[in-house]
Order: sequence, then C-alpha cells, then structure tokens
Amino acid sequence: MIEFKEVEKRYPNGYLALQQINLQIEQGEFVAIIGLSGAGKSTLLRCINKMHDITGGTLHVNDVNVHRLKGKGIRHLRRNIGMIFQSFNLVTRVSVLQNVLVSFVPTMPAWRKILGIFTKEEKRKALMALDQVGILDKAYVRVDQLSGGQQQRVALARTLAQNPQIILADEPVASLDPVTAKQVMEDFKRINQELSMTILINIHHVDLALAYATRVIGVRGGEIVFDGQADEINEETLAFIYHNTNQERGVTNHAMEAAITEKNSIA
Repeated sequence: MIEFKEVEKRYPNGYLALQQINLQIEQGEFVAIIGLSGAGKSTLLRCINKMHDITGGTLHVNDVNVHRLKGKGIRHLRRNIGMIFQSFNLVTRVSVLQNVLVSFVPTMPAWRKILGIFTKEEKRKALMALDQVGILDKAYVRVDQLSGGQQQRVALARTLAQNPQIILADEPVASLDPVTAKQVMEDFKRINQELSMTILINIHHVDLALAYATRVIGVRGGEIVFDGQADEINEETLAFIYHNTNQERGVTNHAMEAAITEKNSIA
C-alpha cells in the first residue's frame, strides 16, 4: 500500500531531513514511528500525504506516484488518507457533530459549502463515527466543553467519517495525561483491528508504541535504523535509536518496563 524507495527529503536551506528511506507498509498494519525530536519522524509521515514533497527517490501509495500528483490528484489522495494532529485542529466554539461533518466539505458542491447544508446520509455517517469512538452522547456539545482526550476522539471521528484507507497520526497523545493517552491508543488499536485500517503513528511515548503497535520503525538522523515487530525491540535497540547516551539509556529502560506492564494490562 505504501512504498518508499530510496526517498530523500532535503529542505531549501540544505538540511537533509530524510535519506535512503526504503520502506513498505501493507494494508491493515499498525505502525509506530519512534526516535528523538528532529530525527525525521514527522517529515516521514507527512511525505505520505504530500504535505511535504520528497526531493529524491520514489514514494507510492496504492501504486500512485505521490511526487507527481498535482491539484485534484492531491485532493483525491488525501481523501483516502486521514490526518490527526497533536493540536486536534477543531473549531471549539461549535458542536462536536459540526466538527465531524467538516470531513465532508471537500467533496460537497459549492452551494452547500456556502450554506452549510449537510445531507441526512452525511449526518448519519458522522454520528456513526462518533459512536465508533465512544462519544455519541457528546454529539451536540460544544467542543470547548470537552476534555483533551474527548477532543482527540472528535478528531479521530472526523477522520473516520471520511472513510479513509490510511490514518496518519502526528503525536496524537503528546498533550494528554497518561490515562487518557492509553484510552486514545486503545481507540486506534480497536479501529485497526475491527476495520483493518492502516495506522501510522509518530509518537514520543515509547512504552505506548511498544504496547499497542504491532510494528515499530526507529528513525535516527533521517534514516531508518530499526524496522521490525514491537516484540523484537530490546533495551539495546532503543538505546541505539535514541543515540545511546546515559540519559537515554535510563529512558529506554523505563520504557521497556512500562511497555511490559502495559501489555500485560491489555492482554
């Protein structure tokens, strides 16, 4: 479904964010991307839906060359790829349902966009998406009255309503407390399993990555230095991904212990 071949991303200032990326992700995988800040995790993720253009190599999504896409081609690509951000990107002064209905705007005729008219079928799909993430009862509540975890679930429901094949999530639990972060990760895991939807998460919480994802990609200095099953990762591997400093070894030891505890609790 997603294939990187010798992909490079160099910014106009000369900074090489990604180099020699060779990666294949199949339909239905749940993949966590880990590494230090600045390692290239977000860049890797955002190249998939062409938020960033690659500067070398090839990137295909469903056999479509992403780099060659323009205009309508980019919009069509993004209809099949949901994107979730750390900041939620919600309109807080309107209802939860209205925020989810936004997912239909790109394909609506101009007159309905101007008047803000949604069909019964669109409303039904939006309500179903809210039910999938367990907040159907909040449909008519203003977003600014929700907790951070509930707001992230609204963002997830908005993505589900567009019925994507792929979900990209850029630090979706970074601003959440530990308990809420686990609840959101449970949502991702359930959606992946029940809908066979491909999910890629860029995440700093190593323990959550190891506990919930089935595959982990370690990025260091713009290169992939680990790609394997979550169960294959050990403390030495994490120490290498995180530059093998004494400080990071302490972090990775803690992450391994936390991941084992979390896996036991969700088994």
